[in-house]
Amino acid sequence: RRLAIQEKTVLQPPIIELFYKNDDLDDPLINDDHAKRLANVTEHDLDKIKILALKINEILKRLFKQTDLELVDFKLEFGRLNDGTIVLADEISPDTCRLWDATTGEKMDKDVFREDIGDLIATYETILQRLEESICAK
Repeated sequence: RRLAIQEKTVLQPPIIELFYKNDDLDDPLINDDHAKRLANVTEHDLDKIKILALKINEILKRLFKQTDLELVDFKLEFGRLNDGTIVLADEISPDTCRLWDATTGEKMDKDVFREDIGDLIATYETILQRLEESICAK
């Protein structure tokens, strides 16, 4: 919506956007230079974050494809271990992903609640069931 890109437009290659995690500022969109100053990261750190984000994207796309779900987009939060290693630092769930049924295009994520288009708990249970079936099938 922010960029007037029509829903269901596939962006290839994926676009990585950075947001400054700050509730008081409503988590504003930032660029690499902002991140270096606000989040105390280096160019190397940003490269690492972007590489990790793209790897996670590929893994999640494959996982959800096996469950007849399309991963549309998602948010990740990164942090540092005590030794300075950058790691994924938050959950990955239907609350942090935008998922659509690959066959019907039906929304299967938090938008069900936001747009009042169904039962969110039932939707999340469907995702869980599909994941469990996919895992058990292996």
